[in-house]
Amino acid sequence: MEFSAQQIASLIGGTVEGNPQAIVNSFAKIEEATAGSITFLANPKYNHYIYSTQASIVLVGRNLELEHPVETTLIRVDDPYATLAQLLQFAQQAMAPQLQGVEQPSFVAEDVEIPADAYIGAFAYIGTGCRIGSGVKIYPQAYVGPGVVLGDNTVVYPGAKIYHGCRIGARCIIHAGAVVGADGFGFAPTADGSYSKIPQIGIVEIHDDVEIGANTTVDRATMGATVIEQGAKLDNLIQAAHNTTIGRNTVIAAQVGIAGSTHIGANCMIGGQVGFAGHITVGDGSKFGAQSGVPNSVPAQSRLLGTPAVHERDFARQVVHVKRLGDLFDRVAKLEKVINQPQ
Repeated sequence: MEFSAQQIASLIGGTVEGNPQAIVNSFAKIEEATAGSITFLANPKYNHYIYSTQASIVLVGRNLELEHPVETTLIRVDDPYATLAQLLQFAQQAMAPQLQGVEQPSFVAEDVEIPADAYIGAFAYIGTGCRIGSGVKIYPQAYVGPGVVLGDNTVVYPGAKIYHGCRIGARCIIHAGAVVGADGFGFAPTADGSYSKIPQIGIVEIHDDVEIGANTTVDRATMGATVIEQGAKLDNLIQAAHNTTIGRNTVIAAQVGIAGSTHIGANCMIGGQVGFAGHITVGDGSKFGAQSGVPNSVPAQSRLLGTPAVHERDFARQVVHVKRLGDLFDRVAKLEKVINQPQ
């Protein structure tokens, strides 16, 4: 599909600067773009590429000041990165196959109604008592256990597993290999040194517009519900333990581990490999650098790094001090020699 700069600007509310009839049919990074592609400029460290890029159209901020004229056509928008995401969504919708119906062989329990616009892929399993919303897509080899609820336009990709009784809202995406509703890690020590399994009789509740990455696991609650609130985005390979809560619009990068009964607030940003201890509370709007270890509750709007995690200013001071340790040891050794010299 091809679009002109003027058509794109009309779609996204942008302002064309250059040739309004410039045509594009693909997306590319600004440093790799060729004629016929559209790209974007959002990070100032890439500004120099605006003068050499071969892209036909570049999305730029309204306030970008050019040092000299450019050959490409610009579309000025409020937020180039967000606008690119919007355009990619349009493109994805246009290119996506319009899958509908129930492929065979698959298993759908007799009491489950499949809407006419839904899709059930081959070798999928839909258990008894499930409620499947309009426009739902369940790809091949997915498992949807008894009593599961899937809201309108939710997508369950191949090999994902949703255990019995879990509830998933509208417009959610469950990627391949994800497991929603496996037992929480609950065992009670016994007198002989072995462990007795504690039944996990709760569920997982995933609210609207949540995305769960590939091979991420969200454990069911011991009692009650493990909850992921509206708009949260979880990357691949994340572990959310039983009875955790992840707040609205919180984003979590890969390999994060959240121990049981921990509450993560709304609008948090969590880097890769961060670890949270159990039974703590993380305030809204907090941010954590990659590989931080969080042993205790933290207030809203915290900015933490390191293990154990400390305020970003304290972490920066620690890094500086660690770099100076070699010099410090040398100075101490010299002082010891002076002190220990015979008088």
